[in-house]
Amino acid sequence: MAYFRPPGPPPDPALVRSLTAQQHDMRQRVRAEPLAQEPRLIGGCDSSFPTPETILSVFVVLKFPSLELVEKVYSYAPVTMPYVPGFLSFREADNVVQAFAKLENQPDVIMVDGHGIAHPRRVGIAAHLGVLLDVPTFGVAKQKLTGSFTEPGPEKGNITPLIDAKTGELIGQVIRSKDKVLPLFVSPGHRCDQATATRLTLACLRGYKLPEPTRLADYWAEEFKKEVR
Repeated sequence: MAYFRPPGPPPDPALVRSLTAQQHDMRQRVRAEPLAQEPRLIGGCDSSFPTPETILSVFVVLKFPSLELVEKVYSYAPVTMPYVPGFLSFREADNVVQAFAKLENQPDVIMVDGHGIAHPRRVGIAAHLGVLLDVPTFGVAKQKLTGSFTEPGPEKGNITPLIDAKTGELIGQVIRSKDKVLPLFVSPGHRCDQATATRLTLACLRGYKLPEPTRLADYWAEEFKKEVR
């Protein structure tokens, strides 16, 4: 997800406590499990902030494994949540759900531009969204949020684990998606496991750094911004 990070005063402590409690509740509901069957349709979603006051959330749906584009939708709305570090998913989730509601073809699994459980409290936007929608989700992020890792080899397909330094827990995998480009950080969200998240990410690569579901969501976000300006 492309976040707008405005400067400003420290967040309200009461708001932080409320968001922390909500994340704790969602964390208890997150389930790691393989998909019941191979997906027929895979979704991709991304959010961006065309202005400090607005958010644009995009969903694309592709056939799997051909990755033929089936559908694309967006939701554009005012931002209702202030910027609070560590709780960025709350700025996006409602609008992403609004975009999802516009889909005529519901995906069997959703690839989210952002983190799943590779988050300090294990509830990044992919996990957050999965719990809200009760749909299998996983995250593919361009930057690390938490954890430690060894740089994967420079060739496409090299993978290393992303580990919680305090607990030793596997919270994601670091994937070289294209030769000699910065790696991606892949983690399960809800109703998905790491093996599935990694396998689907690799299956959706088509010569770009980003896998097709999130790459096309990002592409169409730029196109849809022309409609809302």
